[in-house]
Amino acid sequence: MSFEQQYERFINSYHSLEHNTQGEPDSVVSLAKWRILNRLHDRNETLYYRVLIDNIKDFAPIIYTPTVGLVCENYSGLFRRPRGMYFSAKDKGEMMSMIYNWPAEKVDMIVVTDGSRILGLGDLGVQGIGIPIGKLDVYVAAAGINPQKVLPIMLDVGTNNEELLEDKLYLGLRQPRLEGEEYLAVVDEFMEAVHARWPKAIVQFEDFQMKWAFETLQRYRSRFCMFNDDVQGTAGVALAGLLGAVRAQGRPLADFTKQKIVVVGAGSAGIGVLNMAKHAMLRMPGTHKIGELGEGHNQFWVLDKDGLITKSRKDLDPAVARFARGYGPEEVEDLHEGASLVEVVKKVKPHVLLGLSGVGGIFNEEVSSIVV
Repeated sequence: MSFEQQYERFINSYHSLEHNTQGEPDSVVSLAKWRILNRLHDRNETLYYRVLIDNIKDFAPIIYTPTVGLVCENYSGLFRRPRGMYFSAKDKGEMMSMIYNWPAEKVDMIVVTDGSRILGLGDLGVQGIGIPIGKLDVYVAAAGINPQKVLPIMLDVGTNNEELLEDKLYLGLRQPRLEGEEYLAVVDEFMEAVHARWPKAIVQFEDFQMKWAFETLQRYRSRFCMFNDDVQGTAGVALAGLLGAVRAQGRPLADFTKQKIVVVGAGSAGIGVLNMAKHAMLRMPGTHKIGELGEGHNQFWVLDKDGLITKSRKDLDPAVARFARGYGPEEVEDLHEGASLVEVVKKVKPHVLLGLSGVGGIFNEEVSSIVV
């Protein structure tokens, strides 16, 4: 059977699946589509990537968001064969030798997660491996990276998800997550091992909980070729959109410093966008005298599930605390700790609304009508 015949047979099978699952819940249909693609990946990687490349618009939502969230939630039950590499807390002291078990002599791109904050789903432990796998499939199909030179990796340091710990099918370590220096020692050893074998490989940190996302970024950014997609990747795209919007209005980019921005979501993505937007503002002509980074954030109002974040909020993460509203003359009158989005929008009258939360439907008709 020729390659083209195999291609047509798969596409026909996929369309038959779509026809036969009409009327089924979206989650059932999406997982069925993921399964048929995953089986193809298992038996014929060349055909798999040809299918993705030719049909990326149709298959991107299946191999990555939103379907990948369902896959991660059910990964232990869906598991058929391993893909990528797994390093666990039990492997400490062995990672330098383990890294040479990977058969590819050259790796250009690594996506690694510890499963601690998978999309908006929280701690999914080792089941978060679906994220690096899906992300790299998108990079191959949409960006042309050689599939023989990518490597998805899971750092299994345990999980605090009690439901997973009690699940007989769960594939990961059945222990609470490592914290503090124990956690960092595992990640340190992993990074040293990767750098020793593939010193030019890009290591992308993906879906780490916020405290570790910022900690590891600061710890490794000057030593290794790495970045954090949630903190930096999302921020870069968002900033491009914000600056593009200013330019599209026919205004000078320096006007970006005058934009009042309301952000819903105080996770690593939200704070990453705020940090990059602040950097951009401080680099605009005439604003370099505002002061050190950490000052001059009066253009931002940040909300989380508990409403507007102010300095009176207890137990704030240091990365978030830098953007908490204070008590100075620049503050909007009658905006209190925990104020709702509607209250904030009415009082602030923002130029920009940014949704960086896993919760949908936040910018409803009431909010939109106030902004317009």
